[in-house]
Amino acid sequence: MHIVERGSGAPLVFIPTLHGRWEYVRAAVDALAASFRVITFPLCGEPSSKMPFDPQLGIDNYTVQVETALDRAGIRRATICGVSFGGLVALRFAATHAGRVASLVVASAPGPGWHMRRRHEMYARAPWMFAPVFFAEAPFRVRAELNAAFDDRGARWRFSRTMLWTLLRTPASASRMAHRARLITSFDVLADCTRIVAPTLVISGELGLDHVVRADGSQEYATLIAGAQAATLERTGHFGSITRPDAFAALVRRFVDGTRDAAA
Repeated sequence: MHIVERGSGAPLVFIPTLHGRWEYVRAAVDALAASFRVITFPLCGEPSSKMPFDPQLGIDNYTVQVETALDRAGIRRATICGVSFGGLVALRFAATHAGRVASLVVASAPGPGWHMRRRHEMYARAPWMFAPVFFAEAPFRVRAELNAAFDDRGARWRFSRTMLWTLLRTPASASRMAHRARLITSFDVLADCTRIVAPTLVISGELGLDHVVRADGSQEYATLIAGAQAATLERTGHFGSITRPDAFAALVRRFVDGTRDAAA
């Protein structure tokens, strides 16, 4: 299994998004690494992960990855942080491996009852055919969010150029993304929420700016997980961890510091 480590300090496992490649969330990893020992990895099934996807395990392929990463790093307990699809993996790990989770951060995760839009279901059935359409839609889905996150056109252009360069260097697989999207409804997320005992922070973007999942759906986890805290990353929608990575990392740092102070 390919594992990436950045920074030093309290351990934090960062679980990537639906793309499956950690490079797409590099900005968040680097910002978190200023305060944490960040451990991340490509999701299994990606060629760079060196770990095949086992159909019998389903979503738990990724919880096995989290456990393996902790074992390889010699870490007993860590903050488990996931964004979007990775947030659901983090939630699942906290429900099934309570003893290994010091705290949990779930950001912009698809809410309970989430399902693909009708046209995205069509894309998922034939991703090799509709991938150009899906990726062509992306600039229109994120335009409002980028306008809110960045003060000037130059900053928006630099961010867009960085993400385009990432896409060219580490292409995302539409078929693997579609497969992961279908996995979202394969487990009982409501039952998992009742099993989580770790201090939990639920982060979402602003209502009206997240055009990937509903921000109010993401926020539901703050009411479903006992004692969970909720936070809104201002001027962001779905991609706040990479459009405003320093603000995202500051939210996580304050939460983790607070849980350590409370434990002490």
